[in-house]
Amino acid sequence: MYYCLSGLRLLIRSEDPRIRNTTGLANGYQQANVIILPDKLADDFEEFCQKNPVPLPLLYRSKSGQSSCPPLAKCVDIRTDISEYNVYENGKLVKTISNLSQTEQNYWSSMVSFYLGCSFGFEGSLKEAGIPVRNVEQGTNVSMYKTSLFCVGAGVFRCPLVVTMRPIPSALLDAAVNVTHLNPLAHGAPVHIGDPAFLGIQDLSKPDYGECVDLQTGDVTVFWACGVTAIEAILSSKPSLAFSHSPGCMFLSDIQEPSINPPSESTNLTTSEFIPRCFLISHNPLLYSLASQRAVNKIRKMEKIIGEDPGQRGIKALFVEDELLLSCLALSHASSVAITTGFPTHYMYSPPDETDGPPGAIAMASMLLSLGKKVTIITDRRAVNLNRDIINECVKKGILKTTVPLVTFEDCGADSALQFLCHNGDPKYPRFDHLVAIERSGRAADGNYYNMRGINIKHLVDPIDDLFIAAKNIPGIMTTGIGDGGNELGMGKLKDKVKAFMTNGKLIACDVPADYAITAGVSNWGGYALTCGLYLLNSCPSHRRYLTRGLLQPINKEEQFQDWASNLPSVIKEELLLAKLMSLGVRSGKTGHLAMEVDGLTFHPTHSDIITRLLKVTHDE
Repeated sequence: MYYCLSGLRLLIRSEDPRIRNTTGLANGYQQANVIILPDKLADDFEEFCQKNPVPLPLLYRSKSGQSSCPPLAKCVDIRTDISEYNVYENGKLVKTISNLSQTEQNYWSSMVSFYLGCSFGFEGSLKEAGIPVRNVEQGTNVSMYKTSLFCVGAGVFRCPLVVTMRPIPSALLDAAVNVTHLNPLAHGAPVHIGDPAFLGIQDLSKPDYGECVDLQTGDVTVFWACGVTAIEAILSSKPSLAFSHSPGCMFLSDIQEPSINPPSESTNLTTSEFIPRCFLISHNPLLYSLASQRAVNKIRKMEKIIGEDPGQRGIKALFVEDELLLSCLALSHASSVAITTGFPTHYMYSPPDETDGPPGAIAMASMLLSLGKKVTIITDRRAVNLNRDIINECVKKGILKTTVPLVTFEDCGADSALQFLCHNGDPKYPRFDHLVAIERSGRAADGNYYNMRGINIKHLVDPIDDLFIAAKNIPGIMTTGIGDGGNELGMGKLKDKVKAFMTNGKLIACDVPADYAITAGVSNWGGYALTCGLYLLNSCPSHRRYLTRGLLQPINKEEQFQDWASNLPSVIKEELLLAKLMSLGVRSGKTGHLAMEVDGLTFHPTHSDIITRLLKVTHDE
């Protein structure tokens, strides 16, 4: 059924039964949710929209009693030009009608209409880009769900976020994100891609509004903020009288959708470098993340910097692109992170540990804490005092803003790892959602732990590997390993390459994999790069918007950015920490020197140069 806009409005006005909802109609034009409230609530609701612009993109606020909306369309009457209206009294839906002009005329002079953008406004662009719109294909209304997330309140208005769900083929996720990002008036890019449980949605077959839309093979559930959030605002605020469109029965505007043509070289950065990209970061539970092309490019530059190999270990043979990026994205979504480090390569000394590992671990802990995440450090029982001294010194010198819990793990039975990782040993309630190992001795295939010379140091290593093995079977716990030789915890993901290309590789290769294996010329550099990557992602508007599901809490952005920046690694901080390690008797890994060096490379100029270059990439426009 194809009609011009005026023809469609005429059909709606005449209550044509063929128009059940407006999904798939008026392609190329924006559609609008409509909320009509008593004028005494209008200012509060406008503020509510301003505080929640993603679910409630305000297109127009009418004057009291006004039935037209000149900026949006000509020759319209909001009392007749929606196919179905909801009527609410004291926060309860009391009836559904097809016309407001007669039934409620006594109240109209004191009512204010709000027109809010709708995701139907980008369905035409999705189809134009070759992306199937399943609800249109299936002849149904779109599926809409209440979430467990609450909007930012204003006045009397507080309510949960409502989202629409559209199944999108996994191969077309990037395209769907790009198309919808260009249309912020229709809610913009998705607020979640993946498992609906992240939004508190337990059963996709039972939408709160609209109809169930079936997924096809290869489809992924993609969720956009929805203007039906405003209906939830009516229900929760309980005005004496209010009206809305019936979900799926939208107002058709004269505003055209934005063009989906690829940006030219002269196009503003907001439509090129700043367009978000989509990345799969977890299979169980399924989770994708978004980040702007600009942030992605910077993290990829840092990955190349840390992959340099001045110590000539041959680490470039182990490199896998985007492990740093994916780990950064996963950690950005985490809320509780456990970090472990410690490689007792100098078994003949006390302490046997090396200077690679602790500085990178502290750098990551500092940034994660600044981002509001819980951080725990796991160490060997033999190294508790050493690590406590390191943490205390970092707090004293301002490298860490607060102390970090320090714990150990012992193998006390078959379910020890499960009990450690999960509350009461229940995999439904993990204590951590990400484990990070940096320059941590990794278990080889024969059950031993080897340094690069092939010396077995198992007697100095607690079985923290068991935690990474157990995490594989616990939904929601991701793992990262950072290494520079292939014998570190997590490098089991790359064990075939380690055995093929690294000296003594067949003996020393770690057999325990991590979800992400970050390789670096020196492991500390991987920790520094991950720290900078977290800063970049959380400074990226596209990623930050996605991380908060489009519900951006009011904050002092300048203060927040300054705090994050103050927790980046710096030459001064890392030099202070290395000096402290020296004073505690911790030696350089490759040479065993008690000196200002890591893996045989002096702090100046090698390590200080890497830090400087990482920071330059981070801060360059």
